[in-house]
Amino acid sequence: MSTMNMDGFTMHYEERGTGTAIIFIHPPVLTGLTFTYQLEGLSSHYRTIAFDVRGHGQSEPSAEPLTYPLVVEDIKGMMDWLGIEKCFLCGYSTGGSLVLEFLLTYPERARGGIVVSGMPEVSDKWLRNRILRAIFFSKMGAVGAIALADAWSQTNRLAFLWRLYNDAKKGNPRNVEQYYRSSLTYNCTSRLQAVEHPVLLVYGEKDKHFHPYARLLHQRLPKSELFYVKHADHRIPTKFPDILNDRIGQFITRGGS
Repeated sequence: MSTMNMDGFTMHYEERGTGTAIIFIHPPVLTGLTFTYQLEGLSSHYRTIAFDVRGHGQSEPSAEPLTYPLVVEDIKGMMDWLGIEKCFLCGYSTGGSLVLEFLLTYPERARGGIVVSGMPEVSDKWLRNRILRAIFFSKMGAVGAIALADAWSQTNRLAFLWRLYNDAKKGNPRNVEQYYRSSLTYNCTSRLQAVEHPVLLVYGEKDKHFHPYARLLHQRLPKSELFYVKHADHRIPTKFPDILNDRIGQFITRGGS
């Protein structure tokens, strides 16, 4: 991985390939390693970048509270650092909310968005309780326990599991807690009509808890395409990478339309 200096902290990222840029955004605890298969599979045609959010993985902790607007500013700063004028943004789970926030905040810097198993708000009790439980463990300093559970659920390949776990357990408990809390309070549903970019929505056929969010986004976003991955659950980037990569490639080839 490479590093860049961002407003007093060091951000780690990995970059592969050339051409149209795609920036990948991970959810709390997990890191840019979550998109290993995307960087491997798409870098032959695109410039692919995965980074560690402040206080996650190998990026230094943030002295400022970790909020969605702050992460959006970091993404813009990273684009400036790397000389990227416009890009596609791909966010997984709560990282999908950050894709939406970036499209709303800096529309002139984006070509389009890819939301994988994401949401514009947290409005159901099941997901809220899961996030509250993660906040509790983060506040107790038990990031390692969350990291192991998340890594275990992402893959059945032992070597990759340990890579994910060893990277995720480095998360700063305070920043991880703040990232989770941001997901509870974030709500851009009323602003979705203002998103002028094309957005690809990808969800697992078995991920029933997130289907209402998929339908909500598809209904509210003016230019959206909804695709369900057969036999998939929530963990599409690591468990169904070939299907996701192929769909992303088709979306970008069409110009995101």
